[in-house]
Amino acid sequence: MTERSRASMSRGADHFTVGPSHLHWDGDALIIAVDEWSNPLPRRVRGTVRVHPRSLSARTWALDDGGRHHWGPLAPSARIEVALSHPDLRWQGDGYFDSNEGIEPIERPFASWDWSRSILADGSSAVIYDVRQKSGDDRLLALRFGTDGTVSDFPADARHTLPRTFWRVPRQMRSADPPQLIETLEDTPFYQRAVLEATLAGERALTFHESLDVGRLERLSTRLMLPWRMPRLR
Repeated sequence: MTERSRASMSRGADHFTVGPSHLHWDGDALIIAVDEWSNPLPRRVRGTVRVHPRSLSARTWALDDGGRHHWGPLAPSARIEVALSHPDLRWQGDGYFDSNEGIEPIERPFASWDWSRSILADGSSAVIYDVRQKSGDDRLLALRFGTDGTVSDFPADARHTLPRTFWRVPRQMRSADPPQLIETLEDTPFYQRAVLEATLAGERALTFHESLDVGRLERLSTRLMLPWRMPRLR
C-alpha cells in the first residue's frame, strides 16, 4: 500500500478514491479496484475485490476512554470475490469489512491490542477487541453479529499467550481453552496476523487474529523501516 496526501483523495456518498485505486458502492456490493505497486520489490498489484455483505451495520464502538478512536464493522459477514490480473490470482470466500477512525495518532492512548474475528456454526461472526491503554483500564469488546443484522454481547474468556512471532511480537487470544496456531500470515516488527482455532461462545471456531504492539511502532528503527514497505506520495 502507498500512503498518499489529501491531494490524491476524493470521496462522495458512494465512492472513495486514493491515487489510482478506488472503492465504490453499486447498491449491492462494494467494488474495490486496486492499482498499486508492492514494496520493497516493485511488482504490480492490480485487480478487483467485490464484497457482498450479508448484513450491514452503521454502529461504532469507542476503543479508548476518551472516545477519540472508534471501530465499526460495516459488513461483519460477507462473501468476497477476488480477481487480480497482477499477479494472476482468483478466489472466492468469506469476507469482512470494517472501519477504524481516530482524531489523534494511535500511539497516544494505546499500548497494544489483540483483535479477532471467528466464524461460528450459524454463520454469525464473533469479534473480540482486547485493548490495553497507556492510561486507564483495559477495554474489552466481545460482540456477536448475526446474519440478520442483530448484535449481542457474549462472555469473553481469559487470555491465552500465543508463541511470539519471528519479530518477537507478543500476541494473546481470549478462548475457553488454549487456542491453536494454524498459520502466521503477516509478521512485522510491530504487527502480526494469523489464523487460529479457538473456543468462544461455546464453539471451537476458525479465527482470524491480529496483534498490534504500539511501543514497537514508536521505535525509531521501525519508523525508518516503514517507508520501505509503505512509500509516501502526493
